[in-house]
Amino acid sequence: MLHQYRIKSLSSVAEMMLGQCSVEAASVDMLSQRTLATALRGVRPALRPSSYATRAPFSATARPRAAEEVDDPNMNGGYINPPAIKRSARDPYADWDDKQERRNFGEPIHEDNDILGVFSLHEYTHMTTTRALLCWTVFIGAVTGLCYTVKINLPDRPSYPKEYEGGLDRELGGAGAVRAQAPGDAYNR
Repeated sequence: MLHQYRIKSLSSVAEMMLGQCSVEAASVDMLSQRTLATALRGVRPALRPSSYATRAPFSATARPRAAEEVDDPNMNGGYINPPAIKRSARDPYADWDDKQERRNFGEPIHEDNDILGVFSLHEYTHMTTTRALLCWTVFIGAVTGLCYTVKINLPDRPSYPKEYEGGLDRELGGAGAVRAQAPGDAYNR
C-alpha cells in the first residue's frame, strides 16, 4: 500500500517511480522541481488513503438568511460611526481627555480616523470660490495685458533678412579669412 509510506520530498517520490520504470537515477537530478510537480500531480491522489468521503458539491442557490442576521450596509459589524468631522475643527480649548487629538475617553472613532485626525491635511477655508475665481481672472488678465503691451511697443522682426554684397567678406575678416560657403560653391566634405 503506497499511502503507508512517508514521503519526505518530491525527489523521493520520483526515485520511487523512476526505479519502477527502470530509468537512470542521474536523470532525477536534472529534472527541476516544477517538472516533477507537474509529472506527479496525478500521482498524489493515488498516494492518499481512500477512506475519505467525497464532498458534496455546493448548492447553486443562495443560502437562506437566518432570522438573527441583520443587514449591514456599511459592512463594519454594526460599529457606531460618528460624523466625519476633522479633529482640527474641534475647539482646542475644550476639556478633552486627549488634548492633542481632541477626543474624550471612550468616544467612538470614525473609520477614517487617519484622514480626520489632527495631523491630517487641513481644509483651506480662508478662500471662497468667488474670491479664487477673481484672483485667477486678475492674474490671467495681467499676463495677457503684459504680452499685448510688449507686442505693441517692440518692433516686428523683418520678414526677409537683409543681404549684403559679397556676403560681408570685408566685415568678416577680408580675403585671408576662412570663407563661408557661398550659394554657388560646390558642396565638399
